[in-house]
Amino acid sequence: MSETHDIEVEIARARAELQATVDELTGRLDPKANAVRVVDEAKAAVADVRRRVTGEARAADEPEATTTGWVALGAGAAAVAALVAGVIRKL
Repeated sequence: MSETHDIEVEIARARAELQATVDELTGRLDPKANAVRVVDEAKAAVADVRRRVTGEARAADEPEATTTGWVALGAGAAAVAALVAGVIRKL
């Protein structure tokens, strides 16, 4: 009987671990959550640029700019530059 109980406990533990893994992967692969995260990181990069220009120090509660934020900011700047160049060529 003890062996059966041990197996059932092991199965329950394995199921809980599997469920936790599935939940984590679901969160990582959610497009909306990823888009919100990238926008938040880009906002942190913009705030970092603003602080560098104005000479302000980053508050302890403000997030630090990440590589993803800088890449998103750069991609946005490149898209705006391409749009402006296209408009200027049409003039």
